[in-house]
Amino acid sequence: MGTLHYVNVGLLGLFFTLLGSRFVLAPGVGVDFQLPQLAGAQAGAAQVTDVISVLRSGQIFTSDEGLVDIGQLRQWLKARPGKEPHPTLLIRASSGVTLAELVEIEGAAHDAGFKVLLGAEEPSAGPSQAETR
Repeated sequence: MGTLHYVNVGLLGLFFTLLGSRFVLAPGVGVDFQLPQLAGAQAGAAQVTDVISVLRSGQIFTSDEGLVDIGQLRQWLKARPGKEPHPTLLIRASSGVTLAELVEIEGAAHDAGFKVLLGAEEPSAGPSQAETR
């Protein structure tokens, strides 16, 4: 039993020494290195040209016009694709948005010539974040 006590004390001392060393990064300490880049890593990534947020209440927020209804959204979507060669729309939807609403919005985007990506909205995000992005 006495030897096990000394082994435990020795291991604790070793861990305190290793974790207190300068090789372990402390929070707030700057790091002066860059991660290696892999050629072609982002080749398949979609470049999003426009973002809309759809809330549970049925409100739709565009990135530049703010709050719109489905009719205004259709007009907004039809006016956008000429600005980009491959327009891609990211639809950020809250958890309570119905599938019927998403299908209607996605259909309007496809009719306007967009490729559509769907994403889930973070629970704490609000409409003010949709307007700033």
